[in-house]
Amino acid sequence: MIEESSRHNQPVVLGLVAHDDKKAALSDWVTLHREALADSQIFATGTTGSVLEKACPELNIKRLKSGPLGGDQQLGAMICEGRLDALIFFIDPLSPLPHDVDVKALMRLATLYDIPHASNAATANLIAASLDTLKDSTG
Repeated sequence: MIEESSRHNQPVVLGLVAHDDKKAALSDWVTLHREALADSQIFATGTTGSVLEKACPELNIKRLKSGPLGGDQQLGAMICEGRLDALIFFIDPLSPLPHDVDVKALMRLATLYDIPHASNAATANLIAASLDTLKDSTG
């Protein structure tokens, strides 16, 4: 059985990742939802985090390693430890990815540990609309 998160009275913790050709789309999405994300703690992989910090410097963004250099695994560990409330990973389905195994492992963990996860803006919008519910479920 998967353990429930034991975090109480803490902000919603989000993992944000984007493939190279989707970084601009994720940046646009974060900019659009910056007010909803203002109280969240955001963990983003390397370059994605740099792009997001530049677009929204007021947000609480912590950069991890680049995805292929271990950032995906860092997010995966956070999921396993119950430290991530949702994962938003803008995937480019048209580009071949040398680290595709890492991507699949991260999505598998999000599914296994039953955290909301989105791979496109439409689904990410649903997560953004549910941030208050996610916050209530972490407390």
